[in-house]
Amino acid sequence: MARCLADPEHGYYMSAEPFGASGDFITAPEVSQMFGELIGAWLLHVWTALKSPPRVHLVELGPGRGTLSRDILRVTGLRPAFREALTLHLVETSQRLRAVQAETLAESGATPVWHDSLDSLPQDGPLLVVANEFFDALPIHQYVNTGKAWCERCVGLDAAGDLAFVTGPGQLDIRPLPADLRNAPLGAIIETQPLSNALAETLATRIARQDGAALVIDYGTTRTAVGDTLQAVRRHAYDPVLAHPGTADLTAHVNFEALARAMQIAPLAPRGTITQGDFLLRLGLLERAGRLGAGKSPDAQERIRGEVERLAGPEEMGTLFKVLAVARADIPLPAFDT
Repeated sequence: MARCLADPEHGYYMSAEPFGASGDFITAPEVSQMFGELIGAWLLHVWTALKSPPRVHLVELGPGRGTLSRDILRVTGLRPAFREALTLHLVETSQRLRAVQAETLAESGATPVWHDSLDSLPQDGPLLVVANEFFDALPIHQYVNTGKAWCERCVGLDAAGDLAFVTGPGQLDIRPLPADLRNAPLGAIIETQPLSNALAETLATRIARQDGAALVIDYGTTRTAVGDTLQAVRRHAYDPVLAHPGTADLTAHVNFEALARAMQIAPLAPRGTITQGDFLLRLGLLERAGRLGAGKSPDAQERIRGEVERLAGPEEMGTLFKVLAVARADIPLPAFDT
C-alpha cells in the first residue's frame, strides 16, 4: 500500500488526480461546503473552550485539494480573533497536490505551511488537528486463519508471474483478542493497522503536551472485527486490488477502537466514536442547509437536499463514516458532550 500510494515517482497520490468527478472518488468536502463549514464551527467552539489562546495551529492531515481547509477558514473568518490567532499547517507529501492546495487556498488569506510528517509541526501553542479520510490510506497488515496459525497475508507472484496474495512467514498472536475473534472460521482475515496507531499515539502525545484537540473522520468500524476490507477504487468503481498498482486508490477500513486506544494519553480523553451522520446533524447540518437554500431556486434547493443526504444519510456516508474526537477531559466538545 505504501509503495502503490506514496512512491515518490510512481505513487498514486504523486501522479494521479484522485479527487472529484474527473478523478477516482469524491470526499465529503467535495460533496458540499456545509461539511467544512460545520467543522470550522466545531473548531471555533473548541478554541473558545481552550480560553481563546492567542496562538493556535490548525493542522490538516492529508488535505486533498485543500477544499476542507478553505471552507474551515471561511467560517473562522467570522471570528477575527480566532483567524488572527491561527496558522495553517498541511501535512502533505505530494508536491503535485501541494500545488493544487496552494491554488485552492489562494483567496483564503492564509499562508499554508507544508509538512512531510508530524515531526516538523510547531512545538509551541495548541494544535487543532483535522484528519478526514487520512487513516484509511495508511498501510495495513492482514492475517489469515490457516487452521494452525494466523499467518500474514502478503503480495507475491503466481505461476504466470502476476501479482497474487500469498501466505507469508509472519504470524499474529491472537491471545489478546476476544474469544469471538480467536474462534473465527478457517480462512477468516484479521487486519491490523500499526502505522495508523503509531501516528495516532504520536499525535496524541503532541496534543497532551501542547494542548488542543484532534478530529478524525473516516470510514471504518467501532471495534476490532474479522473481515477483509482492503479495496481499490478506480474511476468511481471498485477495482481488483492487485489489478492496477499505482493507478488506483487503495484503502482499508479504520479500526476506531484501536485508534482511540492509541490516543488514550493523559490528560486526553477520546470522545466517540459516533457516525458522521450523527456528528453533522448534531452540529446543525439541517439548519445550515435551510439557510443555504433560503430564497434559492427549486433546483438549487434540491441539490442542497441531495448533499445533506449524501453526507448524513444512512445509505450514503452517514453510517459508514465514523468520527472520533480527542481533547482534555475538561474541554467540552460539540456533538460529543451533549
